Amino acid sequence: TIQLAGCWAHLRRKFYDLHITGVSQAATDTVVAMSALWKVEDEVRGRDADTRATLRQQKSAVIVTGLFDLWERELRKISGKSKTAEAIRYALSRRDALEQFLADGRVEIDSNIVERAIRPQTITRKNSLFAGSEGGGRTWATLATLLQTCKMNSVDPLAWLCQTLTRIAQGWPASEIEALMPWNFRSDAIG
Repeated sequence: TIQLAGCWAHLRRKFYDLHITGVSQAATDTVVAMSALWKVEDEVRGRDADTRATLRQQKSAVIVTGLFDLWERELRKISGKSKTAEAIRYALSRRDALEQFLADGRVEIDSNIVERAIRPQTITRKNSLFAGSEGGGRTWATLATLLQTCKMNSVDPLAWLCQTLTRIAQGWPASEIEALMPWNFRSDAIG
């Protein structure tokens, strides 16, 4: 079954913004407690799922319970219209999803790794809105695909692009286009 897991990094940002302004002691306490959660994550990184779940139950669960207790107490004391109340309601409304990482060692505490992986595609998508024409968009998409293929094959995209464009400019035969693909790249090849 598929279950929704909450991202603690997204939640942390809401409290961190309040913490740096100094308007909320609860936000500061939250940021400090969340730092302890990431210290546990440093400890469990690279371990098998069962070990991760066990260590999280031993070390992280008490921190998470303390945070939810803090937020419930704090919400009763502050204005419901405040930014702190908004951040707390965001957390409380996602409690089940945020606690998923505690019981299932396969679940990450945050989605940072996924966001880093998709960032290049997101930037490309935004930039391609200005390709100028349908043909320009297709060219942009083809080039973006080739550059991502370089990365997937552990090839330096700039080195591949320089070598490939040089070869094409020097009259590379269209019948040998396969040799120019990123998975066939050799940095020691001449021309």
